[in-house]
Amino acid sequence: MPRFDPFPGLRYDLASVAIADVTAPPYDVIDGTDRASLLARHPDNIVRVDLPNPDGIDGDEPYLEAAAVLDRWRDDGLLGTDAPSFYGYRMEYTAPDGTPRHTTGVVGALELSRPGEGGILPHEHTTPKAKSDRLNLLRATRLNLSSVWGLSPASGLTTLIEPVDERVTTWSDDDGVTHSAWVIADADRQAAIAAAVGAHPVVIADGHHRYETSLAYRDERREAGDPGGSEAVMTWIVELADEQLTVLPIHRLLVGVGDDVSLPDALAPWFEVRPAPPIDDGIAAHQAEAGCLVLVERDRCWDLVPRPDAFDGVRDLDSSRLDAARSGLGPHDVIYQHGVEHVMARVASGQARAGVLLRPATVAQILRIADGGERMPPKTTFFHPKPRTGVVLRSIS
Repeated sequence: MPRFDPFPGLRYDLASVAIADVTAPPYDVIDGTDRASLLARHPDNIVRVDLPNPDGIDGDEPYLEAAAVLDRWRDDGLLGTDAPSFYGYRMEYTAPDGTPRHTTGVVGALELSRPGEGGILPHEHTTPKAKSDRLNLLRATRLNLSSVWGLSPASGLTTLIEPVDERVTTWSDDDGVTHSAWVIADADRQAAIAAAVGAHPVVIADGHHRYETSLAYRDERREAGDPGGSEAVMTWIVELADEQLTVLPIHRLLVGVGDDVSLPDALAPWFEVRPAPPIDDGIAAHQAEAGCLVLVERDRCWDLVPRPDAFDGVRDLDSSRLDAARSGLGPHDVIYQHGVEHVMARVASGQARAGVLLRPATVAQILRIADGGERMPPKTTFFHPKPRTGVVLRSIS
């Protein structure tokens, strides 16, 4: 099972800056406009170093500049170093169905291992995309700037994390999510948390690319004979419980399908195709009740009810079903898209021939697939909301 240890975190001096002004969403959901807005809020927002190369400039200069900025922040006292600690972190929010929820976890240093070696269970394939940006940033800064998100079946972990007499810092973001963070410095509590997490496998919920990049960097440092802190990666561990997690689907846009292809006819061998009701805020409830995916075309929408005999040997996931059924569509591309409204807009504008609305994977499905050593198709799960970057950093020097 993996080791999970406290570490001496680097944190902003909250006597000098407000944490709401210097933290940011994950780098991979930030565009150029978002980055500019965050830096307008505060010039030392973490996005300055977590996304130093938004324009994809060749060479090391943006990453070396990020490292220089971090050095300046430390020299100026904007970043200070703690004694080895765990870090409690909570998000309180309203789920898409209107239910108030909170997700509570603990940030620590999780020992890296490849699948099958040390109890780390990825649940999803990654898309083939360049990891060079993250690896270049890791090489230059030698810091974990954001956490991998892990899930642990350790019962009672949430109770161990809850603040006792620690000072809790609380703030809200622009999406209405309330964030809370606290430092867990007590040695007995640290030992209890480490033992609880270390007794079970950890499922990677989010951050598969970051995890794989950390593995690549660890292997580099081992070859160089100087692994340092690269044997672990900063990870936010959340108890694997339905009430703690909100998993949303990532929908599909179909691009480049031939004009001569009737999508309802092409999908009919796999699905019972029926006219769908109007797409509105109740579409997810309709999908759950009808047991269907939804095909969105410019002029109408269709329920896609899986035929029970059509998917033998296919995982019980909408993403897997659609991957199988797309074989009859001819040459085309798939774009991954969050949000029903964005799917509708891109189909209406002609940017995509059609969209397919999927149902979310369940926590039980995620655990079953990861535990069996299998993986879901890329972009099957979207854990909501996302933790902020910049609450704590970890040195791997």
